Amino acid sequence: MTSTANSSGRPLALVTGASAGIGRAYAERLASDGYDLVVVARRAERLDEVKHQLESRYGVSVQPLVADLSRESGRGAVDAVATQPRLEVVVDSAALAYYMPFLDLPRDQAEELVNLNVLAPVQMIHAALPGMVKRGKGTLVSFSSLLAFSAASENPQMPKRAVYAASKAFLLTFFQLLAIELRDTGVRVQIVCPGIVKTEFHTRQNMDLSGRPRLEPEEVVKASMIGLELGEVVCIPTLEETDRLQHHDHAEGEVLAANMRPTLAQRYLT
Repeated sequence: MTSTANSSGRPLALVTGASAGIGRAYAERLASDGYDLVVVARRAERLDEVKHQLESRYGVSVQPLVADLSRESGRGAVDAVATQPRLEVVVDSAALAYYMPFLDLPRDQAEELVNLNVLAPVQMIHAALPGMVKRGKGTLVSFSSLLAFSAASENPQMPKRAVYAASKAFLLTFFQLLAIELRDTGVRVQIVCPGIVKTEFHTRQNMDLSGRPRLEPEEVVKASMIGLELGEVVCIPTLEETDRLQHHDHAEGEVLAANMRPTLAQRYLT
């Protein structure tokens, strides 16, 4: 992704979850491409480290913004940044899971998941889009998960994930439909669905995956960047056979098309 300067100076990118993992890797890649950055996370000391490293290494301006996107005040602070006229790129990579059975999931943690994984990206994108559409350029990237496709899977090795996986499935649907609405506006939209990545994400859930092969955050960012150039709305970094995703989309379309009728199925007529 190559930046282009405007009359106000370098273009601006907004990256949430930028203190570690995929967000940190994305911030570095954008800085190397010449973007000024607003980096968002909950830990001030981590953001200060990101600011120092990226400014000294790439000569760009990095503004740390300490914000908890599961809270209204944090979302409001990020939304204010999203309206800036220099903003060309939004990367939503803040992450939280709380893997556990739904009946064991405290209500406040369920609310936190929905706020972070659903409400925060919707509000941030809603704030950023009008300016991008008016300027005829912009890029929106968010991170779902392979678990967005896991609703029908009963694999016992998978974590208990009802709220987390459902929130990531929301993002997948949201971005696919948003891409259709934004066609021909000059705004690119991409939802990334990685598998297991070598970040702090799983250790924060008390899961030790150190013995399993995992993608590096930089590899996920590379896939996203190349996917944007290829025009991929849904980017699955490990997917070799892209026709599998096409078959999935086609099957969903068939279910929809075959049932747009005003009569009950036969099994309900007894």
